[in-house]
Amino acid sequence: MMEHSASDSETEDHVQPLLRRKDTGDIQKAPACCSSRYGLAFLSCYGFFVAYALRVNLSVAMVDMLKNRSSVNNSSSVCPHHSIPVPKHNHTASVYDWDSETQGWILGSFFYGYILTQIPGGYLARKYGAKWLFGIGILCTVIFTLLTPVATDLGAGYLIAVRVLEGIGEGVSYPAMHAMWASWAPPLERSRLLTISYTGAQLGTVVALPLSGQICFYLDWTYVFYIFGAVGLLWFVLWAYFVSNSPSLHKRISADEKTYIMASLKNELSPTTDYIPWTSILKSLPLWAIVVAHFSYNWTFYTLLTLLPTYMNDILGFSIQQNGMLSALPYLGCWLLALLGGQLADLLREKYLIRTVIVRKAFTIVGMVGPAVFLVAAGYTGCNFVLAIAFLTLSSSLGGVSASGFNINHLDIAPSYAGILLGITNSFATIPGMVGPVIARSLTKSNTIPEWQIVFYISAAINIFGAVFFTIFGKGTLQPWAVQRIHIQ
Repeated sequence: MMEHSASDSETEDHVQPLLRRKDTGDIQKAPACCSSRYGLAFLSCYGFFVAYALRVNLSVAMVDMLKNRSSVNNSSSVCPHHSIPVPKHNHTASVYDWDSETQGWILGSFFYGYILTQIPGGYLARKYGAKWLFGIGILCTVIFTLLTPVATDLGAGYLIAVRVLEGIGEGVSYPAMHAMWASWAPPLERSRLLTISYTGAQLGTVVALPLSGQICFYLDWTYVFYIFGAVGLLWFVLWAYFVSNSPSLHKRISADEKTYIMASLKNELSPTTDYIPWTSILKSLPLWAIVVAHFSYNWTFYTLLTLLPTYMNDILGFSIQQNGMLSALPYLGCWLLALLGGQLADLLREKYLIRTVIVRKAFTIVGMVGPAVFLVAAGYTGCNFVLAIAFLTLSSSLGGVSASGFNINHLDIAPSYAGILLGITNSFATIPGMVGPVIARSLTKSNTIPEWQIVFYISAAINIFGAVFFTIFGKGTLQPWAVQRIHIQ
């Protein structure tokens, strides 16, 4: 195994500079300012902002949707409450008597729909273009979000059904966007462009968590879904008007930028959209390295994403107002480090000529082992809420570094099939969202600190395993099957 890795390493040492010269040697780099590719990055960032705001708002709203929540907390919370009792506003929204198991199923139901459209999303984006697939997918999520209060009044089963439908719509988002970046992102700008694009997810979480808490307090939980739904409708109008599937179809792109992007990608993209080497894809060990890393990272990410507000309320004793603000801190750090990591990753590759595989593995190790360490530490802070929040924030913040690691490695090994590859890896990586909250809630029925320590230990162990697997088997160069030159029947 070690001899094989050394051989691959030597090959990449020769291939990587060759690809760099081939991609950028005599090509005039188009300015980033006011460019169409960075316009796409910011508009897709807004799109992922919407997608994640709609995904996480239920996590905070859930705290306000439950009957007799405050009395339960006062009797069972391990730590004292930090809020001075404030008179409740005259809310008219209904509340519900759901046990912890039902809550787990409601919070996890989104992912049962989300997993269904991952691979189809990658295939359809490659075949028909990503613009409308991405746009209509998120629009569907927006529409079902607006219907959430009605569905909730009809019963928990209807709410679960609506969340599944939201997941089906949103499931195409990452595969579609990966497929679009295959045509838009010059190789040495991938980390920058993709981290700007995908950190909309963290930004949406940062804004949605505290704002949802304020909306619940000053209005009621139903407005959480109406307000964020309206923000999503505005995004769809902008996306439909300003975005095109590729530089060659864009009406407002400059000739210099179009030439720069298309010339830098000419040696990486397959000339046809009809042929897909499914056997080679499924037998590719570098792809399975991404699968394992993606699954492992998402176990921690989704567990915290759905249950952090519950932990803040039930264990640390924070009110609905404070809850959203404090739950957002980890994702604010994640957003910042993901953006900075993207700049650093491309700087290391472009200026210091560090091989792509080294950059991807280093960023994956920091972005997965670091979070595991601080997550376990958070479980041992007791009622020291300052230390608990600090460790949880450090855990999620370091996770942002992995955005320039395994998370965009699909585009390194097979840009022509990046959407399909992401559909495959994200299908496996969605499983933690389906089962993670259910397992976590089943392990924390009494809401004690030792129970939550178990949840954190499980997440940390899975994270470390994923980092080790990717470090051993991950690759950073274009795979031989990824460019189809001659089609043999």
